[in-house]
Amino acid sequence: QQGCRSHFGSRKRTSPPPQPVFRTPSQSKTMTRAAPLQKPAASGLAAGLNKGFIVTRKPVRPKQSVLKYSKAKSTRQALVQEVIREVAGYAPYERRMIELIKIGSASTFKRALKLAKKRLGTHKRGKKKREEMQEAVSVMRRKGH
Repeated sequence: QQGCRSHFGSRKRTSPPPQPVFRTPSQSKTMTRAAPLQKPAASGLAAGLNKGFIVTRKPVRPKQSVLKYSKAKSTRQALVQEVIREVAGYAPYERRMIELIKIGSASTFKRALKLAKKRLGTHKRGKKKREEMQEAVSVMRRKGH
């Protein structure tokens, strides 16, 4: 009898329904490749869908963090990464991926992707890592190891 209420529908909603939120791509983490949502132009009226004072919009530059990965790798960056790879070698999960890729069957390619996804977090990162490891295996084969 403690949790029983005799008046189910008597509570009234006091707050208005939520309004749509307009975000720029830099504000939203979920909008990676989708076209940015543009807020409609203000009408100059105090009420209505497009209410608000009319102002001239300044173009927003994309953030440096977004631009960083869009450019092609520079030769200096590639050289630095190559030196780091020679000195540090491969991580244990990368060595395991290389062994799976060396076997060469479709199931081991899939298993390598599954391993990379587990370690790196996303499907896209896993595919990129598997391609990187396949390239490493092909370089090893060309060298004759």
